[in-house]
Amino acid sequence: MDTNAVLDIGMAGLLTAAKLAAPILITSLVVGFAISLFQSMTQIQEITLSFVPKAAAVAIALLVCGHWMITEIVEFTHLLFDRLPSLLGGG
Repeated sequence: MDTNAVLDIGMAGLLTAAKLAAPILITSLVVGFAISLFQSMTQIQEITLSFVPKAAAVAIALLVCGHWMITEIVEFTHLLFDRLPSLLGGG
């Protein structure tokens, strides 16, 4: 196994991880910003006011994007298994 193959697999793994994390992180960021804006406008300083809507939004994002996320990770795993013989020097 050469250095280019290791770097290629590492880059593909990081890109896949970023694609899988993006819907959850963006949802949490947008909802958190909206709640913070609401809190600053109304002067309400309640901790649970920001946690509960973010948790609900992340759960909804997982329900919406879950099938796509599983499909992406399965495709990445198949790609790794397909490359395994060439990485071990067998073909």
